[in-house]
Amino acid sequence: MITVHTTLPLSHHRLHRIDFELATFGEQDLLWLPHYAQLARAGRKRKAEHLAGRIAAIHALSEYDEKGVPGIGEQRQPLWPAGVYGSISHSESTALAVVSRQPVGVDLETLFTPALSDELADSIVDLQEQRLLRAAPLPFPLALTVAFSAKESLFKAWSAIAAPHPGFHSARVIAIGPDSLHLQPSAHFSPRLAGQILTLRWAKIAQQIVTVTQ
Repeated sequence: MITVHTTLPLSHHRLHRIDFELATFGEQDLLWLPHYAQLARAGRKRKAEHLAGRIAAIHALSEYDEKGVPGIGEQRQPLWPAGVYGSISHSESTALAVVSRQPVGVDLETLFTPALSDELADSIVDLQEQRLLRAAPLPFPLALTVAFSAKESLFKAWSAIAAPHPGFHSARVIAIGPDSLHLQPSAHFSPRLAGQILTLRWAKIAQQIVTVTQ
């Protein structure tokens, strides 16, 4: 599979990005993954996304002198080496990965259209959040995409202490700016994080939104 590796600095992290060409993917490309047999039933696109994500993860892990490939956990989550935390995301033909010594989450989304924003808004944010996002100096589809992505990043970073399926309303957007967003988890997200204010950074690259925990 043809891939291109680049990096993106965001917050104090360096994100590793892999852009791939799905048309060039072949089943043999998976064979260097120790867990390739676990992907046997996945569709072609899912296999290519997984491969790109693991390539990005290997680049990110190399910064910590780690050479292993993250396996697949019982909840389909990446399994990271002891002593490091990581996160992987993919959208369309791009995958991102980040590794840190602290819990970290990254998410990549394609910018919502106005129609999709209207359709999904109630499932992502409550009325108070919607008023905040609509009052922000950002187009509402952009603000909503950032909020959606940030909540995904938050769960990835703190899934070990979060409820199994906390839902989008378990963390509230309390502020949004041109490159950052503040979320406040409730006890429904995690009793240990309830009431804290957590900062995430975001960036818009072409028609994609990237968020990462601080």
